[in-house]
Amino acid sequence: MGAVTLLALGNGAPDVFASVAAVGAGNARTGFGAILSAGTFVSALVVGFVAIYAAPFAVSPAPFVRDVLFYLTAALFLFYVYLSAEIFLWQAIGFVAFYLFFVGFVFWMDLGLDNVGKLKRGGSEVVVGDVYGVEDRKVSIEIDSGSGSGFVEFDKQRTGFGIRRAFDKISKTWEVPVSIMLKLTIPQSSPSEWNRFYRSANIALCPILLLYSCKSFVPLNHSIVFLLPNVHFPLWLVILFASSSFSLVHYVLEKNPPKTEQMPVVLIGFIMSVFWISTMAGELLNCLAALGSLLEVPPSLLGLTVLAWGNSVGDLVADVAVAKAGQPAMAMAGCFAGPMFNMLFGLGTALVIQTANVYPEAYELQFHVSIVVAFVFLILSLMGSLLVVTWCRFHVPRFWGFCLVGLYVFFIALSLIIAKLQF
Repeated sequence: MGAVTLLALGNGAPDVFASVAAVGAGNARTGFGAILSAGTFVSALVVGFVAIYAAPFAVSPAPFVRDVLFYLTAALFLFYVYLSAEIFLWQAIGFVAFYLFFVGFVFWMDLGLDNVGKLKRGGSEVVVGDVYGVEDRKVSIEIDSGSGSGFVEFDKQRTGFGIRRAFDKISKTWEVPVSIMLKLTIPQSSPSEWNRFYRSANIALCPILLLYSCKSFVPLNHSIVFLLPNVHFPLWLVILFASSSFSLVHYVLEKNPPKTEQMPVVLIGFIMSVFWISTMAGELLNCLAALGSLLEVPPSLLGLTVLAWGNSVGDLVADVAVAKAGQPAMAMAGCFAGPMFNMLFGLGTALVIQTANVYPEAYELQFHVSIVVAFVFLILSLMGSLLVVTWCRFHVPRFWGFCLVGLYVFFIALSLIIAKLQF
């Protein structure tokens, strides 16, 4: 259940806000390309590498068929909507509702499961619960402490340690301003991390940043009468004055940290974290647009490659590491729910916002061959995995991993050719 809710939200938050920012800025082609290419990246390349490293291994029929079929149905529905060249509000809401239905269906299936995941931190042993029908097992992970096993010369160790310390100092120097900025704008919920100055700064800065995030609905310079009659002040100045006043009162009166975590502080911290993720997603898209203009590369190609790889390379590293550790079925479990969340909830939310702006009219979708190619390869990878694994009696064969990797390489090559011919 957690894999399709909290874990999917945590892994897919950048994709969600990148899609919202892209579609909201009128770059629906980039948003579609990033989501579809990231889905193909995970369903083809990541699943392929997991199969190459760990096959043959078994998966439980029910969860595997459930995840792949739901993802395949969502992709086909979105493909149909895209080919129709327009989308209505009820269709956009249907994407989000379909994912909520999937979550409810997973919850209903999990009610009958007795296996509960356990995490045992003792030495280097990890006990993992039932995922895709794999029984609990212990995974021993050997970790090199880096102290030298007797075959590394002392001078090389000292040189490597010195380079590592230099890189650590540089990274910490860059982290200082970012850390200060985040502490000033994101309240810390833990009482042990409470700081009177930072908490007062949170009270002063959070409202003005939230107002900035709503500037498309409420203009920052909206004039209102405040304190003095017949004198109009901009809205942002009024909010800043009020929040600064409350901040000063808090700094004077509150001198001791709270004894327990406070739910309003946790909620505000979550909202401000979402604000920064959304802001960074928007800036990322601006950088991609500038890079495309400088290099004369179409935005769709950047969405299919750079944006998709940047958002999905973590899945590749994590899933391959889990497969190497002896849990390939667990790695497979994370290859479908996450991309489906990005497609239905991320892209669906962006389309809901855009269709709501033009309601009751339909939001027009421009036809691009590269997006159709991305749809086709995503559907092929999902249908192929479903058919091959089912034909092999729910065992993942190694040859299918090579086929999936080759399919993704062919997809990228074809996308590059199409982008070159169209640009």
